[in-house]
Amino acid sequence: MVKICCIGAGYVGGPTMAVIALKCPSVEVAVVDISVPRITAWNSDQLPIYEPGLDDVVKQCRGKNLFFSTDVEKHVREADIVFVSVNTPTKTRGLGAGKAADLTYWESAARMIADVSVSDKIVVEKSTVPVKTAEAIEKILTHNSKGIKFQILSNPEFLAEGTAIEDLFKPDRVLIGGRETPEGFAAVKALKDIYSQWVPEERILTTNLWSAELSKLAANAFLAQRISSVNAMSALCEATGANVTEVSYAVGKDSRIGPKFLNSSVGFGGSCFQKDILNLVYICECNGLPEVAEYWKQVIKINDYQKTRFVNRIVSSMFNTVSNKKIAVLGFAFKKDTGDTRETPAIDVCKGLIGDKARISIYDPQVTEEQIQRDLTMNKFDWDHPLHLQPMSPTTVKQVSVAWDAYAATKDAHGICILTEWDEFKKLDYEKIFENMQKPAFVFDGRNVVDAEKLRKIGFIVYSIVDGVKLAGEAMDAVHERPSGFLRHKKVSKAAEIECGFVSSDQKLEEEKVS
Repeated sequence: MVKICCIGAGYVGGPTMAVIALKCPSVEVAVVDISVPRITAWNSDQLPIYEPGLDDVVKQCRGKNLFFSTDVEKHVREADIVFVSVNTPTKTRGLGAGKAADLTYWESAARMIADVSVSDKIVVEKSTVPVKTAEAIEKILTHNSKGIKFQILSNPEFLAEGTAIEDLFKPDRVLIGGRETPEGFAAVKALKDIYSQWVPEERILTTNLWSAELSKLAANAFLAQRISSVNAMSALCEATGANVTEVSYAVGKDSRIGPKFLNSSVGFGGSCFQKDILNLVYICECNGLPEVAEYWKQVIKINDYQKTRFVNRIVSSMFNTVSNKKIAVLGFAFKKDTGDTRETPAIDVCKGLIGDKARISIYDPQVTEEQIQRDLTMNKFDWDHPLHLQPMSPTTVKQVSVAWDAYAATKDAHGICILTEWDEFKKLDYEKIFENMQKPAFVFDGRNVVDAEKLRKIGFIVYSIVDGVKLAGEAMDAVHERPSGFLRHKKVSKAAEIECGFVSSDQKLEEEKVS
């Protein structure tokens, strides 16, 4: 029986190994981690991560050919194939701070593998790592192996949180990179034989090590670039009166482009996109390619710009101040069907509003209050200024509350921010919500979840990434013009004035000085 061990029981290691165990009943799979609480959760009915379909897969295999353990050394020693799926965060200090990947956990894992191994092994990079990492890992293993031979493979994951199980069942491709030597080809074949038990052969791609490592970074960079591109277009659409959904649909009908990842939003998040692009930027800089590095850096800058623009829209729309106003935040995870909050746009949006002294009430069906408070009080690394950290004062906790449902979060709120596209947010009773909010009641839809026209008929002033503010936009123009006493040259509709409560329906609005 082939024995597989995976070091790291996180979002990648756990689901991937569970599916391998399900599809390969003759293979024994052990997932190991030094975190006792995490392994305890994997062995319970309450798994440590939320992923649709994962519970069923784990329940079918756990205790049969799938095991979760904290005895890392034992399972590594016994394994034929060792996957390494540990965290590779962005460095926060030292050489490459703010860009380079921190391979501390990877190096520790490699040294441990070399130390405890008593037989030849295949070591598989599952974590996203910089190109040429395999070369460094080889040096560590060969110089500490006591004659034991190791083959290093790169087998990057291409999972999307929220659809990880589906992605594993029916992957677009499985990529395996290895050394172009007889031993390397044999190792590639051994791993390919595992995947071929359920993945069609034409979808299993084999390359050299460096191509596999770089392909993962390139894939995430291309996906993030599409999001930033459509978000950049959303800003132009708002300025010109175009509809970004219509524009992206027209663009996506081009078979050379396609429709995927062309949905405008408040910005991308998750553990991979920003981290991997920063890594790519650093690799380009280290290889004397500053122009290429600057190109990819712009992808992140547009993403940051989109989040800042969203916060500014909220503040300016609400009469240029949110001080002591309650803002309901619906959704905190970086996307629906996951509880992952890493790099979620909600963190930056909430911090921006807190910085303007708003009171925030947050509801997310899968994110705990503890996680939300931790995310909002932790230091955020400023990658443009690596010598400085941006601390959030613990006193800001007083401005944040976590609600048990959307109705509690929105009660007495002045505005609603939708930051995660949870399906339940489409089905809320917005008439009931409107009745229990302060007036005028604002909705800022950062994920294009709600029917904006329907909400406007209820009485909400709605900002949508798709079409801006429309009628409310005219009203907001009036808000910004009136403090100076003039409407200047812009004609504002009476309906817009009425919506913001400036005039009654029987008043006439003339383009003249406001008395």
